[in-house]
Amino acid sequence: MNIREDSTTYTESECSELLRRIHEGNISTGGLRFVTICYGIVGFIKFLGPYYMLLITKRRQIGSIRGHNVYAVSKTEMIPVPNATVNSSIADSEDENRYKKLLCTVDLTKDFFFSYSYHVMLSLQKNLCNNEPGQVLYETMFVWNEFLTRGIRSHLQNTLWTVALVYGFFKQATLSVSGRDFKLTLIARRSRHYAGTRYLKRGVNEKGRVANDVETEQIVFEDVPDGLPAEVTSVVQNRGSIPLFWSQETSRLNLKPDIILSKKDKNYEATRLHFQNLVKRYGNPIIILNLIK
Repeated sequence: MNIREDSTTYTESECSELLRRIHEGNISTGGLRFVTICYGIVGFIKFLGPYYMLLITKRRQIGSIRGHNVYAVSKTEMIPVPNATVNSSIADSEDENRYKKLLCTVDLTKDFFFSYSYHVMLSLQKNLCNNEPGQVLYETMFVWNEFLTRGIRSHLQNTLWTVALVYGFFKQATLSVSGRDFKLTLIARRSRHYAGTRYLKRGVNEKGRVANDVETEQIVFEDVPDGLPAEVTSVVQNRGSIPLFWSQETSRLNLKPDIILSKKDKNYEATRLHFQNLVKRYGNPIIILNLIK
């Protein structure tokens, strides 16, 4: 995949004029044609034929954190990127169409959210203290389109053209206490590592990543006009599967299947890696609450 970025900054009129010239210069081959409105590039993917560009074509605002709007994905499109070197028979092959259908089973309009100006993959505290570049932010455990954007980020060495998608839950409500209005925001961020459905994913993997790893954050701030000082509080907690090698066999007849423990990690190396990662992310002390009855 070859991508080039024009470093020139254009006004709206200059951009329209440039597109007009490109259209007129290529009129013999059809010129430019309108494809879709785009609110963000999710990434690029290639199966057997051409590359496909995944776009957000509709969005809806679901909240705002101190002036930074947060959006949910309402509609997406997968646009093929033409390439003369790609055999048309491969691009229209049965296998190619099967892979495309498999990708389309991932519904980005359910529980994916993003922001153009706020790092929703990070907690409020990290947003206030963080100076990491965009490339590093995409590599965090809560950005689900990290792989899809890897190519364009590598070519352009920036993240200006893509949006980082977080998968989980975002809900915001206004509360009134003693005549003062507050905004309550609840955010749940699911890890992209060792992800899977209940019973099928349990325990920890060799890299110390646990199944169903979710970071939950509660943010409360006074609902005052943007620009005015306001007190803000944030509480973060993390939940995940027990960091041991264990599993459960699914059964419709047994609502509480037996827990099967594996003894392949006698030195608890994966468990150690998991807690090292927790300390790196949140610091000490690590307080564990056992949810097993």
